[in-house]
Order: sequence, then structure tokens, then C-alpha cells
Amino acid sequence: MLTLFTNRFQAYQPPQGVPVRITLGAPRFKLPYALTHSVRELAPHRDYLSRPEPEFAEAYRADLDQLGSARIAERLQQIAQAEGDHRLVLLCFEDLAKPAMWCHRRVFAAWWKEATGDEVRELSPMEGDGPYRQETLM
Repeated sequence: MLTLFTNRFQAYQPPQGVPVRITLGAPRFKLPYALTHSVRELAPHRDYLSRPEPEFAEAYRADLDQLGSARIAERLQQIAQAEGDHRLVLLCFEDLAKPAMWCHRRVFAAWWKEATGDEVRELSPMEGDGPYRQETLM
């Protein structure tokens, strides 16, 4: 069993589950928790990182399609088994409570839901207090 959540580095709390970095770079600020796991395969590539949201989402989703949900699940399951916790929290930098902010962790969440049927809940506050712009991320 695997239960996935998303959050930002600064809002993560250890009782939420196992923190997993899904960014190209690690935080350059001190974290109040150990960040021992990283899944670089889920980080967006530099070549489309600064593109507008629709272009970014299309390119990132194409990368996810190429990896496939089974391969991603296998990688995440390895972390869950090593930690003895089925709850993984995929972390990046963006503060989704800020107006018009978006990020790859929610693009991943929408893609994962389509690919597996499993919901990936955001744990930090989001603008509008509901599903964050998922209609634009699908």
C-alpha cells in the first residue's frame, strides 16, 4: 500500500509521513527535519522549467508518461518499505496559498490520479481552499 501527499518543504511536519524531495536542487535553507529521500525522476527538467504553465505541464506530463506509473510506484514503494511507512509526502518549494502560484507537484498529483485512480492530497494551504487549479493541469 502506498499513500501519497504533496507539500512544500517549509510546511512539512514529520507526523504527515516520510518527506521525499522531488526537485532538481535541495533546499538551501535549514530544515527542522531530516530529508533523506529524493526521487529525481519526478523533478521537472531544466529545459522546460521556465516555460508558461500549459507548456510546462504538457512537457512534464510527457516525462511522467514515459516513466510510467508502475515504475514510479516501484521507486516510491522502495522508500516506503525502507522507512516502514506507506505515507510519502512529495516536497517542492512553491507556496500554493499565493495567488496564481502553481507547481509540478500538483501536475504530478493530477497525472497520478488519472494513471492510478489514487488521490494525492496537498497538505499545505492552497489558494481558494480547494483543488488547486486542477482543471488547468490535466
